[in-house]
Amino acid sequence: MSSVWVEGGNLQAGRQSLLLAEYHRVRNITVAMTDGLSPEDCQIQSTPDASPIKWHLAHLTWFFETFVLEPSIGATYVPFDPAFRVLFNSYYVGVGERHPRAERGLISRPSLERVFDYRGAVDTRVATLLESRELPDAMLDVIELGLHHEHQHQELILTDLKHHLWKNPSRPVYREETSVEGRTLQPMTFIERPEGVAQIGATDEGFAFDNERPRHRVWLAPFAIASRAVTCGEYLAFMHDGGYDRPELWLSDGWDALTRDGWQAPLYWERAGADWMLFTLNGMKALVHDEPVAHVSYYEADAYARWAGARLPTEAEWECAAETIGSDDTHLYDGTHVHPRRAEDSTPRMGGDVWQWTASAYLPYPGFETAPGAVGEYNGKFMINQMVLRGGSCATPAGHLRASYRNFFPAQTRWQFSGIRLARNL
Repeated sequence: MSSVWVEGGNLQAGRQSLLLAEYHRVRNITVAMTDGLSPEDCQIQSTPDASPIKWHLAHLTWFFETFVLEPSIGATYVPFDPAFRVLFNSYYVGVGERHPRAERGLISRPSLERVFDYRGAVDTRVATLLESRELPDAMLDVIELGLHHEHQHQELILTDLKHHLWKNPSRPVYREETSVEGRTLQPMTFIERPEGVAQIGATDEGFAFDNERPRHRVWLAPFAIASRAVTCGEYLAFMHDGGYDRPELWLSDGWDALTRDGWQAPLYWERAGADWMLFTLNGMKALVHDEPVAHVSYYEADAYARWAGARLPTEAEWECAAETIGSDDTHLYDGTHVHPRRAEDSTPRMGGDVWQWTASAYLPYPGFETAPGAVGEYNGKFMINQMVLRGGSCATPAGHLRASYRNFFPAQTRWQFSGIRLARNL
């Protein structure tokens, strides 16, 4: 969000006007994502990693009530419902008590209707606040953070809902499939980069999460990175060659996860005789070999890379390649497509369709500082036992990403739209 001058106003008024318009736009997208869902659809929680849709709707509203309305209005603020402060707090220990994450699906009350009333009441108050008086930059920054936070939960709504529906034996359809004409898949090529000093991380201009900063120098040895993500057909060749039965391809923790959980294919793949079917948000469909493979763990991505005679890129390699090759929003979430798409042309694309595991642990950049207060819990405290993903997916809202954007999940995670891009040493 950039500040602009507006006729009859000043810089601050211009920024607040833009924020208000963006607030309404983003919040309306979230509500639109629930079209066609029943209260029962929004209530279930199929795994502790995924939250009910109703909880997402309430938590996103809780963020603005807790971090915008309460501090802006002060002691005279009357909460919509005092019980919501505990029910819909996610991981902000500094705010107070939290309802257990694994038990969010047990919160049958408030009803979905009541949660929508909550959203409406808080939206009205936030709009009034932005229209009625000049707010300090620090508060506008929190509102902007809240909107990007909502983008992230929009993606979680799709990924969590997919897991919820998959657990239903009838394999329900969330959205009817929108056909996309795809060109013939282009062979994977490798784009070479020379050695040298590079810079990664977000600059000081524009919005970025705190974990993307500060921008800093890194040394890169010469490497090559694949022109596209690995496809289902390519991954199937790994499976046919005994990929899930060859311990020499796997990290020790990965082999333990495979044997413990019985992995034999990516999540949502189901046998159909000699072929495979795939559960999607469009329902069950035959496996399309030219689509990017999705819903693989870091361990599966790493094992595939070894099998392919390659490796996963580091996040620094990925970002530097993205700044050179470029990306676009065409294969991100646009309100219509909710499944990775086949490549439309031979132009290398770093982002979209599936998040791409990197070989980098999620750690703070040199000079990283956690922001004071509860908002400082947003990213920093998760910088342990996680791996970085880059690039965005078909569930990531268009306009949300940057080349410097760092996503992160534990290595065994599979319910996200996570895929594979290869790299090689030169």
